Amino acid sequence: MKILVTGSRGMLGRTLMRKLSGHELVGVDIGECDITDRVSVENLISSHRPECVIHTAAFTAVDDCESSPELAFAVNNTGSENIAMASVKYDARLIAISTDYVFAGDLDRPYIESDLTGPGSVYGRSKLAGENAIREHCPNHIIARISWLYGPGGPSFLHTMLHLGAEQGEPLKVVDDQLGNPTSTDAVSDQLELLLAEPLTGVVHMTCEGEATWFQFAKEIFRLANLPREVLPCATDEFPRPAPRPANSRLENSVMKDAGLPAMVNWRDDLATFLTEYPDG
Repeated sequence: MKILVTGSRGMLGRTLMRKLSGHELVGVDIGECDITDRVSVENLISSHRPECVIHTAAFTAVDDCESSPELAFAVNNTGSENIAMASVKYDARLIAISTDYVFAGDLDRPYIESDLTGPGSVYGRSKLAGENAIREHCPNHIIARISWLYGPGGPSFLHTMLHLGAEQGEPLKVVDDQLGNPTSTDAVSDQLELLLAEPLTGVVHMTCEGEATWFQFAKEIFRLANLPREVLPCATDEFPRPAPRPANSRLENSVMKDAGLPAMVNWRDDLATFLTEYPDG
C-alpha cells in the first residue's frame, strides 16, 4: 500500500516510517508541507496519490497551546481539515491521530469511544475541532485517540525520567493523582498496521492495556532501568501548569475489541520490551 505519513520526523512518525517499511512510504514534515496551507496540502496529496494518509502532524506542546491558541487551532484544526479535504478529493483513506485531551477527565472509569467529549485545555479543544473537521469532510476516516505516548528518541515523560533518574539529588516528586495508559509508539504502529487491513471507520481508542499514575509509571521506569534515585508521589496541585491535565486519561479500546482485533499489549510488558530494545530511550 502507498502511505503518506505527515509529521514523519515526530516521535510517532519516525516509528511509523520504520515499522511500516513493508509498504511504499512517503514521509513529510513541516519542511516539505505546511498543513495549514490548503493549496500546499492539495499539491502534496495530488502529486503522490497515496492510498492512505496517516496524519500525525500536530501542535502537541500542551502548555504552549495555552499561550498560542491561534497557532494551535491553525495546526490541529485547520491543518486536519486541509488533510481531510485533500484525502477525500484524491480517494485516500485517512487515519488521523488524536488524544485523550478531548475528554474532561472526570469520569470514574476509562473512556470509551462514544463518551461525550469536553476538553478543558486549548490543546484538547483544537484537537477536538480537528476531529470534527475530519468527520465532516472525509467519510473514509479513522480517528485514533492515543495517550501517554513515548517512543525511541523522545521527547516524552519516559525520557525525562531516565535523565532525572540518572542524576544525584533529592527524591523526585511525581504526580500520583492522574491515571492513564502508558503506550509506546511501537505498540501504536503495530496496531495501526492491523487497521490498514480492516474496513473500520470512525473513532478508535489505541492505548496499551492496564493503567497507572504518572508516579507508578515513573517507579516502573526506575525499576526496569535500575535507576537509584528515589521517587515520591505528590498531588497535581503541587506542580501547577498553564494547561489543565485530565485527572482521568484512561481509554478503553472497545471498538477494536468489538471488531475482533487483538488486544494491545499490557503497558508494563510494553515498557519492559522498550527499555530492553532502547535502554537509553
